[in-house]
Amino acid sequence: MIKAKIIVKLKNTILDPQGKTIQHALETLGYKEIESLRSGKFFEINLNMDSEEKAKSIVDEICRKILSNPVTEEYQFTVEKITKL
Repeated sequence: MIKAKIIVKLKNTILDPQGKTIQHALETLGYKEIESLRSGKFFEINLNMDSEEKAKSIVDEICRKILSNPVTEEYQFTVEKITKL
């Protein structure tokens, strides 16, 4: 079994109004130390396979085709072998 952890976020050149809104709300609550905040999405996928290399290939394809918009977003992921419970 392989577990993939994926983070998708807007490219740094793209404005992030949701991130700005969250940052403003936190500042209103007294968290004045926050210099910047960007929002994103997190996905966790369990794959029924043993090959980490094959899992990386599949996860990369899923990210490119479904989970991210390559025009406005970037993604990163990790894969790790886990033991079944």
